[in-house]
Amino acid sequence: MNCCLFLPFMLGIPLLWPCFTAIEISTTEKVKHPAGSHLRVKRGWMWNQFFVPEEMNKTNYHIGQLRSDLDNGNNSFQYKLLGAGAGSIFVIDERTGDIYAIQKLDREERSLYTLRAQVIDSTTGRAVEPESEFVIRVSDINDNEPKFLDEPYEAIVPEMSPEGTFVIQVTASDADDPSSGNNARLLYSLLQGQPYFSIEPTTGVIRISSKMDRELQDEYWVIIQAKDMIGLPGALSGTTSVLIKLSDVNDNKPIFKESLYRLTVSESAPAGTSIGKIMAYDNDIGENAEMDYSIEDDSQTFDVITNNETQEGIVILKKEVDFEHQNQYRIRAIVKNRHVDEQLMEYHVEASTTFIRIQVEDEDEPPVFLLPYYLFEIFEESPHGSFVGMVSATDPDQRNSPIRYSMTRSRVFSIDDNGTIITTNPLDREISAWYNLSIIATEEYNVQQISAVPVYVQVLNINDHAPEFSEYYDTYVCENAGSGQIIQTISAVDRDESIEDHHFYFNLSVEDTKNSSFLIIDNEELVLAFKKSLSSTYLS
Repeated sequence: MNCCLFLPFMLGIPLLWPCFTAIEISTTEKVKHPAGSHLRVKRGWMWNQFFVPEEMNKTNYHIGQLRSDLDNGNNSFQYKLLGAGAGSIFVIDERTGDIYAIQKLDREERSLYTLRAQVIDSTTGRAVEPESEFVIRVSDINDNEPKFLDEPYEAIVPEMSPEGTFVIQVTASDADDPSSGNNARLLYSLLQGQPYFSIEPTTGVIRISSKMDRELQDEYWVIIQAKDMIGLPGALSGTTSVLIKLSDVNDNKPIFKESLYRLTVSESAPAGTSIGKIMAYDNDIGENAEMDYSIEDDSQTFDVITNNETQEGIVILKKEVDFEHQNQYRIRAIVKNRHVDEQLMEYHVEASTTFIRIQVEDEDEPPVFLLPYYLFEIFEESPHGSFVGMVSATDPDQRNSPIRYSMTRSRVFSIDDNGTIITTNPLDREISAWYNLSIIATEEYNVQQISAVPVYVQVLNINDHAPEFSEYYDTYVCENAGSGQIIQTISAVDRDESIEDHHFYFNLSVEDTKNSSFLIIDNEELVLAFKKSLSSTYLS
């Protein structure tokens, strides 16, 4: 707008100044004059405070005029400009005092220039006025767009955060003069990011405007625009990008992808054997995806442990299985998150489950005897081929292989394919009362499958031994021995076994009975008193 101000001066000369001039300034100074001369009490400079708009492309742009109130217009005064920028940026018309800018100025580089003015009488070469200082101010135009100085921007906010949650604040800066109209007054707006985010126009605070699920999208690029002049026409703008990442919360429970797992286990597997793995999937990450497995097994045959690195469930054998007893199991597995915040329990009300079908594989097992050991009895002196007893073993597998029997080396017994044990030599209890045998059962279909069982044979006693004197007696008697005097006690033993104590009857031979000086008497009392397997007699 070409506005002008009407500024009257002390000399009554009307001057038109551009609208960016402002205040008229007058400086005065008292001086001494020679006697008899005219006395001037006050004299001084006359100028306005000068303004020049930045970025003016016009050369020799007229800024204003410096003038002394002593200048009567006869061109006898010469004006000079001193200070930084004088001659290079600003020049002055030495006759009129008009000041011009000869270069384009940038307020953001320098907003004011302090100069000095001097007026000289060209006829005398003397200063008419003392040197005086004045200021030229560079006025602002809207020539700088807003800039975001803290780029790049990145923020992290938990997923599922409610509307209004603070995310981050962005700030732009405008190099224009904040006191010059609206040149540096900024408004923020969102160019990209709706409907999930919003921004406060005056503060640059970004907030959540809609809940977001990290499992659907884990990061968002938001573009922010800052406009100066509070967004009015002709405003300049700058943009920035904000990367907003969603951090995980435990809003997903682990879920089995398979409704049924099929596993197998050999009946020969020992307790503690790993028989397979089950796997649940959790869309969360980190600690929120850690899980624990458990099973429901009425038979208490299986268990499950969690691999903390892979988050797999490892099914293990808790106790040995037997194909012939039960060849299939069906158990139920459950999985739950290990760490769940109270406020997120609504997402974990019902745990995910699956079923595991475990098939027991049949193994070729060795024969099994019906008893852990066998005990048989047979009388001694039984004839060759006498029956001792029978053992029996079976193949526990489904094919039920026939069984052959054998015996470790024995010269007294033998066994046939039916498991019947017979004698092969006479037995004498007094030589050996017990026999310990080892019977081997072998499958015909697989001779590598064998079992052994101990067999104990007790040889029973029969009365096949006559009594024997316990020692040889060599007896002496004195010639003057009296009748009835005891000269020897004799005893006998029997190698046969008896449930009761042995009782022997002693007598002399028939020949000695008819003509003998000696008499044998049974001492039954002794037998009865000491309960020995012998009888004592007195030889007299």
